[in-house]
Amino acid sequence: MKKVTIGDVAKEAGVSISTVSQFMNKRYEYMSAETRTKIQEAVGRLNYRPNMLARSLKNKGTKTVGIIVANIMHTFTTQIIHHLEQYLQKQGFHVIVCNANDDPEIEREHIENLLARQVEGFILFPTGENIALYTRLYEERIPVVFMDRMVEHHEIPAVLLDNEQASAVAVEALHRKGYTQLAIVTDSIDRPTTPRLERLTGFEKKMTELALPCDEHQLIAASLVDIPDRLQQLFAQTPIDAIVAGNDRVLLTVLNSLPHPVGIAVIDDIPLAQFMSPAITTIAQPTEQMAQKAVEVFLHIKECGYKNVLKHVYRFSPVLQQK
Repeated sequence: MKKVTIGDVAKEAGVSISTVSQFMNKRYEYMSAETRTKIQEAVGRLNYRPNMLARSLKNKGTKTVGIIVANIMHTFTTQIIHHLEQYLQKQGFHVIVCNANDDPEIEREHIENLLARQVEGFILFPTGENIALYTRLYEERIPVVFMDRMVEHHEIPAVLLDNEQASAVAVEALHRKGYTQLAIVTDSIDRPTTPRLERLTGFEKKMTELALPCDEHQLIAASLVDIPDRLQQLFAQTPIDAIVAGNDRVLLTVLNSLPHPVGIAVIDDIPLAQFMSPAITTIAQPTEQMAQKAVEVFLHIKECGYKNVLKHVYRFSPVLQQK
């Protein structure tokens, strides 16, 4: 089948090629509603799809942003992708979403592949282990914003939760309910990531501040596979009456591993938490505001470069939700 061209659309609509080009680039200033309708109908009848790469080379930009997430299985990740896409679309950008599955090699492959597709920049949930590649992006002035995680000693700006505060809010909420023997459970820190480390630190600080017992065995950082055994050991040692789960996936593992009901708080917004028993305290991340800030910073870098970014870390306060 012959490929439909912009000339075919112009002929079908009875207008010039330049007019169709203006329409495709959303330059409607001097175009009547009737002409726009004719072109739109011609595009539909011919099933015309513009060559985005050719247009991007001509216009010096693909209007495409790569979003590379660390693990797409988290509720937080899917929520923030939704908001990032909305805010980027409002600015005329398309997005390509990739999942690194917490694997630095997969992350590197995604970045290289998206660069080959000439994306204009990245919003990246970094694994933290591709330092040379992050540096290359920075030095080549490719706009990048880190989301959810920081990379130490790097100039790329980051947007993330105040994780220590989130743990403190969780501990305070459980303590107000009368719980005093608390533990925190989070993912393994074999690959140390910002949220996991900071949530452990925040838990320990708040427990100390409230003069509650806090030994090392009450801070569990383990893989999802190992968490059940670690919980069994914990309950054998200490009469734990409440647990702070570091995220939604950890929460599900904890709930399936408890020897008896305890108080629960989770640092994540769990849509079904209101239907769970016992009642669960959720500490949500303000995903829409975080996404809006990430897009704002991305656009600023694209326009003005990294040197003019006002801050390198943008922290957002957690939101306590009683379910």
